[in-house]
Amino acid sequence: MSNHIETKCIHGNLDFSWDEPTKAVSFPIYQTATFGHIGLGHSTGFDYTREKNPTRQHLEEILTALEGAYDTTAFSSGMAAVTAVFDLFAPGDHMICSEDLYGGVTRLVNTIGKKNGLMVDFVNTGDLDEIKRVLRPETKALYIETPSNPMMEITDLSACAELAKEHNLLMITDNTFLSPYLQNPIALGADIVIHSASKFLCGHNDTIAGFVCSAKEELAAKIRLIAKTTGGCLSPFDSWLVMRGIKTLAVRMERQQENAGNIARWLTEQKKVRKVYYAGLETHPGYEINAKQARGAGAMISFDVDSVETAQRVLEKVRVITFAESLGGTESLITYPMKQTHPDVPKEWREKLGITDTLLRLSVGLEHVDELIADLEQAFVS
Repeated sequence: MSNHIETKCIHGNLDFSWDEPTKAVSFPIYQTATFGHIGLGHSTGFDYTREKNPTRQHLEEILTALEGAYDTTAFSSGMAAVTAVFDLFAPGDHMICSEDLYGGVTRLVNTIGKKNGLMVDFVNTGDLDEIKRVLRPETKALYIETPSNPMMEITDLSACAELAKEHNLLMITDNTFLSPYLQNPIALGADIVIHSASKFLCGHNDTIAGFVCSAKEELAAKIRLIAKTTGGCLSPFDSWLVMRGIKTLAVRMERQQENAGNIARWLTEQKKVRKVYYAGLETHPGYEINAKQARGAGAMISFDVDSVETAQRVLEKVRVITFAESLGGTESLITYPMKQTHPDVPKEWREKLGITDTLLRLSVGLEHVDELIADLEQAFVS
């Protein structure tokens, strides 16, 4: 078993439950829908890819090692992973969610969640009193993003885990922004960790995937049953792409985080920037908590500019940075949350959080930091 995350990114815990017989250095893509049986009542352990596939299993074992989980299930997208977790609950159950969430999760809650009878309160999960205020007998779970998308709000995971344990709640944490390289919520008390693996884990903007990492055997069995039943599993080829991406997670996160820190500090000095949201800045209100529970601040920055005209100019004039949705890849991407990631969040709610027509979100990639800064500089003045 490896103790170093760099090794786990490549080999997991070195104790895989199924040994690839050819010893291929690059794990094979088992591109098959079904598997033959040895005899009546005798199986290789693989029957049908929707339920289990060697390539996907290998990837899941690596994520289990990285997150310190009991088990991991890979899904066809981050939203498929979130949906599977929501399927753990019954009509009439109540959940408390971070108020600043990826807009797709908010949309899921306000549409399918409500249709299925799930009751949800959105609060600032960085304030324990706010969580306690909305607790009810029907409350079953606490759903947290930290840092949150896109306002980079920080939640104290250990404190929330204590509260969740006291009230017999499941604690669910989306760890997409920091990845297991920088933060491990299960070690801080989380029961479930969700990833949009399309982002930093895959890291190359070339596939869509999601993970649910379960801390306990009972939860893992429920998630696997949901995946088997609803069929949102990750394909063998996409499993291989994510596996390939994770091999470089450690080195990518180090460089992207270094670039992000330099850009965040530069942005704080620009006249057309009113506010910078980055957990690695000492001026960030969640700086100390993030430093306590994570090994870094990651590569995601949001910043508020002085006018709609400036926002539009930056989006349209960047050249090294790409104006696009998504995040976490080798290429730097700049996003307009109000229009791209959070349009389904009610206007009053967006404005309360600060998701306005002057907010931009930047996913910092691996380009040379001087060229990224020069690109932003020329976009500000073009």
